[in-house]
Amino acid sequence: MELNAKDVMKLRDRTGLPMMACKAALIETKGNFDAAEELLRKQLKGKMDTKTDRAAGEGRIAIAQTREAAAIIELRAETDFTAKNEKFVNGAKKVAELAINEHAGDVPASAAMKAVVDDLRISTGENISYPRGHKLIQDPGSGAFGSYVHHDGKTGVLVQATGSINDETLRQICMHITAAVPRPAGISAKDIPQHVLDKERNFRISQAMESGKPKEIAEKMVEGGMRKFFEEVALLEQPFVMDPTKKIKDLLGKDVSIVAFLRWQVGEQA
Repeated sequence: MELNAKDVMKLRDRTGLPMMACKAALIETKGNFDAAEELLRKQLKGKMDTKTDRAAGEGRIAIAQTREAAAIIELRAETDFTAKNEKFVNGAKKVAELAINEHAGDVPASAAMKAVVDDLRISTGENISYPRGHKLIQDPGSGAFGSYVHHDGKTGVLVQATGSINDETLRQICMHITAAVPRPAGISAKDIPQHVLDKERNFRISQAMESGKPKEIAEKMVEGGMRKFFEEVALLEQPFVMDPTKKIKDLLGKDVSIVAFLRWQVGEQA
């Protein structure tokens, strides 16, 4: 049969697949464009389903937000080349926009999100995966969300604050969380996870015991060290990376509180 060259090109642009594969699909479906696209997706999805065990160590973080909600997601790919591809970048944004319509908390992949991932898997030939997503919500007018995704797309931060705070200050706090060393482990000392505290305390106890100090002095060394540790990893106590003469808490007005933050990096343990 005689094919319309424009349909072959259109199918190639839509699927990202080689011209010959698109031509063969149009021939098999007697020139029906929609049927050809569906045929390609079914054929190639079956092939890609056998490759999901391939390591996907690259990818992007994407964030979507409104006044009432914000969502952060991670999308992984096998290669950095694909992770930087415009279609992959737009796909990650689309998944974040879909996640914002789901329930608050951890966001499992919806049917629409899976469809975006499948399209990327088919067009790239790589094992594209959606390992995690999370949604935060707030009452309108009670506060604001801030976000920042680093230029390479591999690290993203989402912050939720209550009270009156401008967008630029929130963005700067997000940038601080991205760059701060050590990485903030909680908003304040009381928010630091217990397993992080236990690991640090055990380390300091072993150091004190190895020093040969008397028990009473060793205990004081540990407690003093823990107080210093709190200052280093509690976000509000950290020196602001853009102006170390200030702490993060100094950037907040008296009626402003940070109630949540998420710092995600591609490939880290979810």
